[in-house]
Amino acid sequence: MLTLAVEASERRVATIFLNRPERGNAFDQTMLDELGETFARLAVDPATQVVVLRAGGRHFCSGADLSARKAEPPTHAGHSLRDVLASLDALPKPTIAVVHGAAVGGGAAFAACCDCVIATDAAFFSIPEVRVGMPPLGVAPYMVRAMGHRAFRRYGLSGERIGAAEALRIGLVHEVCSAETLEETLARITDAFLLSAPGAMRTLKSAVAQLAANPEAALPGHDPKTAEAVEGIASFREKRKPSWYPK
Repeated sequence: MLTLAVEASERRVATIFLNRPERGNAFDQTMLDELGETFARLAVDPATQVVVLRAGGRHFCSGADLSARKAEPPTHAGHSLRDVLASLDALPKPTIAVVHGAAVGGGAAFAACCDCVIATDAAFFSIPEVRVGMPPLGVAPYMVRAMGHRAFRRYGLSGERIGAAEALRIGLVHEVCSAETLEETLARITDAFLLSAPGAMRTLKSAVAQLAANPEAALPGHDPKTAEAVEGIASFREKRKPSWYPK
């Protein structure tokens, strides 16, 4: 791949690194296409239980590469930002965004689409599209859901930077840590997801999406006779790790 580096661990964790550090990991059409293809592959990969999205270089993602848009033909067909955000949001496996430096525009939305966001204390977010005359409609649904209407109305309209502490306060980030403890924090949270049953998490993510669209949606009841439920209860009683937990 040209703009991504993907690593698969023996513990069934797939880590996607945005890999355009010379451009602050700003996304162009190539990166969007590669992200869309990678998310689609990992969604059905039986060897992947957890997906981590992070980046090399100084920044997580500095948004859209506006200079690249001039070089691309206007008729280019491929994955749009909306396509990629929808794919990441609907990924049936737990996702973790690891943010350092800047997460701007679509980069902030990448984080907002993940189930868990870890940020270093020096990280910052912003949604500055209005400052270049473009309302951020494509990212709005995910940003509103992550930070709430009131916070989005302020930061979406002003384009101000949102520091890590403020991002934590408004719900855009789940945990803030120092750069020195970042890997330890990521390992702890990843391990928590690995302890959870893959099928149960897949069902729960689907149910949460239904509830987000319709708070009164009727959800199916829990079946205690599924293979995962039987194994989960047995492992609890026997005080051992469940069979789906990678050693």
